[in-house]
Amino acid sequence: MAAEADKDFVEMVVKAIVDHPEDVKTKRSVDEMGVLIELTVHPEDMGKIIGKEGRTAKSIRTLLRVLGAKNNARVNLKIVEPEGREAKVSESNEAKEEKLEEGKATEVV
Repeated sequence: MAAEADKDFVEMVVKAIVDHPEDVKTKRSVDEMGVLIELTVHPEDMGKIIGKEGRTAKSIRTLLRVLGAKNNARVNLKIVEPEGREAKVSESNEAKEEKLEEGKATEVV
């Protein structure tokens, strides 16, 4: 069970942060590069996991490296992008561009 301590650690920390803890899923795999933990959360919770400028995700990864060093393993965290997220972003950009073309809004750079 000690081998999955890193996976359990990620689940515990993430479930404490998000609004939908029932949707937190982790998958652990081991290869020649080390241990990879894939994290999937509810789409609404992505911002909480990543944090401002990626600080929360970076902090979780740092703690995982410390835990991995204790067990002589290299541990990496991959946050899985939810399906359809990119489509929403591009749709909002298209709407913004249409407003600019119509002269209804101006963009300050």
